[in-house]
Amino acid sequence: MSHRRALPSIALAATASLALAACGSGGGTSASAGGGSPAEGGKLGVVASFYPLEYLAEQIGGSHVAVTDLTSPGVEPHDLELSPKQVAAVGKAGVVVYLKGLQPAVDDAVAQSGVSHVVEASTLSPLVDHHLDEEGGEDGEEHSHTTGDPHIWLDPTRYATVAKGVGEELAKADPDHAAEYRKNAEALVTRLTALDQEFRTGLEPYKGKEFITSHAAFGYLADRYGITQIAINGVDPESEPSPARLADIQKQAKAHGVSTIFFETLTNPKLATTLAHDLHLKTAVLDPIEGVKDPAKDDYFSVQRQNLKNLEAAFGAAR
Repeated sequence: MSHRRALPSIALAATASLALAACGSGGGTSASAGGGSPAEGGKLGVVASFYPLEYLAEQIGGSHVAVTDLTSPGVEPHDLELSPKQVAAVGKAGVVVYLKGLQPAVDDAVAQSGVSHVVEASTLSPLVDHHLDEEGGEDGEEHSHTTGDPHIWLDPTRYATVAKGVGEELAKADPDHAAEYRKNAEALVTRLTALDQEFRTGLEPYKGKEFITSHAAFGYLADRYGITQIAINGVDPESEPSPARLADIQKQAKAHGVSTIFFETLTNPKLATTLAHDLHLKTAVLDPIEGVKDPAKDDYFSVQRQNLKNLEAAFGAAR
């Protein structure tokens, strides 16, 4: 994963201090000022690092929280840079929800913020290192939460575990509404359990099938439902595959009768479409849900269900 745009810790600390002095009560953010105290308007201020965690905070917090997402809709989150105002928002949040290792600038801001209530998602669902083996398949092994594939939200059961943790932390930060946070978290877990069953039912006929995607984001989903991810790029979507890697993918596509090359919505599809053209295969979208371009139209559940349909169509069309 690329860390090249992360802000140095010393510079970040200085930036945060200046931002806090300049922004006063928050410079337009609704995040609260310290240990879970209500933000302006009586709501608990929650800062989330990117869309999947923003979605949890909003669904579980409901009308009692004001959520600030550090990553704008439609923006690829891996190389996020933080503005002074965003650094200030982290420092003043009642609750921060993030995933360590995905966005180094956020990691630094949280580490220096002194915020009392923090949910670090990988402590709830430990990351796995979905590294490519010599044949382009995947092996998984448990690692500390500072390493490994961060895309835990693409497995509904892992995402449900994080949802429970978010509910508990909101309850601690705002005890007056604890019962409602826990109720909302359980309702979301119920929906995620149902989604998991949809994936199990839909992909059961295709266990053992391979799919090719532009970005190695789907290892948890593949592990959960017994299918195999063959990724053109690694966990970092901006990494460049070697010629040998591309040749190996072409070989595997032909050997396994793959029908479709999947690309994403937030990254350049050129490599995937070129490979598909060379192999005379179809293309389709498999969305890692790192950001949603139009949250008013789509959400986590609608995108996941479309992912399932696209996988079913690709497997059903396999030669």
